[in-house]
Amino acid sequence: MAQGPLSGVKVVEFAGIGPGPFTCMLLSDMGADVVRIDRKGARSSKFDVSSRGRRSIAVDLKSQAGVAACLALMEKADALLEGFRPGVMERLGLGPEVALKGNPRLVYGRMTGWGQTGPLANAAGHDLNYISLTGGLHAMGRKDEPPPPPLNLVGDFGGGALYMAMGICAALFEAQRSGKGQVIDCAMTDGAASLAAMFYGMRASGMWSDQRDSNLLDGGAHFYDTYTCKDGKWVSIGSIEPQFYALLLEKTGLARDAAFQAQMDRASWPSLSEKLAAVIATKTRDEWCVLMEGTDVCFAPVLSLGEAPDHAHNKARETFVTVEGVVQPNVAPRFSRTASKVQGPPPEVGAHTEEALRDWGVDPAIVEQFKAGA
Repeated sequence: MAQGPLSGVKVVEFAGIGPGPFTCMLLSDMGADVVRIDRKGARSSKFDVSSRGRRSIAVDLKSQAGVAACLALMEKADALLEGFRPGVMERLGLGPEVALKGNPRLVYGRMTGWGQTGPLANAAGHDLNYISLTGGLHAMGRKDEPPPPPLNLVGDFGGGALYMAMGICAALFEAQRSGKGQVIDCAMTDGAASLAAMFYGMRASGMWSDQRDSNLLDGGAHFYDTYTCKDGKWVSIGSIEPQFYALLLEKTGLARDAAFQAQMDRASWPSLSEKLAAVIATKTRDEWCVLMEGTDVCFAPVLSLGEAPDHAHNKARETFVTVEGVVQPNVAPRFSRTASKVQGPPPEVGAHTEEALRDWGVDPAIVEQFKAGA
C-alpha cells in the first residue's frame, strides 16, 4: 500500500518527458496514486527512474473509447498533469474546461517551457533556452568562455517540476477549503526566473555584476570555487563566513600570507585564486578530504555519479536506493510521521489498464467500451 503524506491522492499523468514525469515521481514518492496515460506502442525501461512508482494505461487518444476512458479517470482524480503545447489537450477534447465541468474539484496542471500565453507560447524549446531567456544561464560559467549547459536541472527540474509539484500541493490544499479546482499554468521560464530572485535583488543593490566569474557565488571569489587536486580530481570550497575562511587558511597553510587577510577585496580575488589553486594541487582529493571533510571549512569532494552513492554520508542517510538493480536517488524530503518511499519501479506501458480503471471506480460500461475499442 502506498505511504506518505499524499496517500489517497489520485493523480492522472499524461505521459511526457523531463519535468512532467519528474513531478509525478515526486508526488508518487510522497504517496500519491499516479496513473499515467501512455501512448499505445510506447516503450518503457527500468532505467527511466523518473517514471517510477505509478501505474500505466495504454490509450489511443485519437479514439472515442480512449478519450472516454481518460475523461472517466479525470472525474475520479484529485489532480492532473499534462505537458503538451498549448491547445493540444483542448483539441483532444480533454482540456480544462471539459475536465472541470466533469470534476469541479480537479487541480489541472499544465507544464510548458514558455507558458500558456505570450509570443513564444507555441514555440519548441528546451531547458537551455528557458534559462537563457530568464538571465540564469548568462550568470553561469567562466568569463572568457560561453556559458556552459548546466545539465537540465535549473529549467526542467528546478523551475518546472518542483514548481509544479508545489503548485499542485498548494491547489489541493486550497480545494479542500473551497471545494473548487483550478488550472495551474507552470512555465519553466517563470520558475527559472523565480529561482534567480536572490541574484536579481543582489544586482539591483549593486552587489552583483553581469560580468561572469567576478561575483561571490559564480567562481569569482577564491573562497567559493572548485579546485583541481594532484590526482586530477576536484574539491569544492565554500568558505564564505569569516570563521570558515580562517579555518580554510589554517588548513591550507595560507594564514601566514597577508594578502589572504583581505578576504572581500574583489580586486585581489584572481591572484588569490591562483595561489590557492597552487596549494590545492599539491595534494590528492583524498588527502584534502582527510584534512577538511567534516570540518567547518565548508568543503566537499566533487564526486561523480558513480562515486556519490558510495560516500559514507550518503550511505548513512540512505540518500540512494537500488530498485530492480538500478541505483537511484531515494525519496526527498523526509517526513517524521508519514514517511515516504519509492512506490515501485517504472511500469510496463499498459500493464495496469483494467486494474487502474476498476480501482478508481470507473463505470464498468466505460471499461468494457474501452476494452472493445482497444
